[in-house]
Amino acid sequence: MFTTGFKFFFGLAMALAAAAIAYGYSTGGEHVGPLTLGWKGGVGEHVGYLVLIGLGLASAGLGGLLVAMRDADPAAQAHYLGVETLAPAASTTGSMWPVAGAFGAATMTIGLVVHSAVFVLGLVIVSLVALEWTMDAWADRATGDPDANRSLRDRIMAPIEIPLAGVAIVGVFVLAVSRILLNASVNGALVWATLIAVVIFGLGTLMANRPHISRNLLAGLALTAGVAVLAGGIVAAVDGTREFHHHEVDHETPTHSETGE
Repeated sequence: MFTTGFKFFFGLAMALAAAAIAYGYSTGGEHVGPLTLGWKGGVGEHVGYLVLIGLGLASAGLGGLLVAMRDADPAAQAHYLGVETLAPAASTTGSMWPVAGAFGAATMTIGLVVHSAVFVLGLVIVSLVALEWTMDAWADRATGDPDANRSLRDRIMAPIEIPLAGVAIVGVFVLAVSRILLNASVNGALVWATLIAVVIFGLGTLMANRPHISRNLLAGLALTAGVAVLAGGIVAAVDGTREFHHHEVDHETPTHSETGE
């Protein structure tokens, strides 16, 4: 019986093979060259044809591996290993660090085009994500008890994470808000400052009046507001600050008639 994984990768392999044949004939393939991997005729444009064929062979290999291992079925693995049952694997927790790492990498890429400060910010984010992700991976396998693993990780990382996170969040938030206010007009800066203050006050009021509200909901709202402010700060920094007009005071030298002399 064919497994689900085999069906997927075998179908993908057939689709890639068909795409390679079609690509070969559409780019100048001759006779049965695209059908025989170039043995009886040309295959057309070589690079694209070889990429498609290579992906198809890789998919076919994965399909064969999965059907041999029965899609990692524990009973099948125990049979091939010659044991009665497999040892339970250590449970792992869900992680947000891949998403944060992708955000940091995107920030670095934008910084290469926009400004060196944005690149440095992305580099800092990627470095912190690497540290946090490493600690999570280590804690998940420290013991067989997920609660003990979580407690062990927090005991090591919480004294570092909480102060640094507070400083980083406040610093980035203040910097982003300042860029927004300096980019807007005088009246626009007043509107933006009022709107941001209302959002902060609203989140604080919600947390105070609803102590049992879902932490995930609060984190989502705070994250949405923070990302919006950060995006606005980046856009404002790229656009630059508004023009400031300095009012000069005209100091005229009094005449003799004005001084009474």
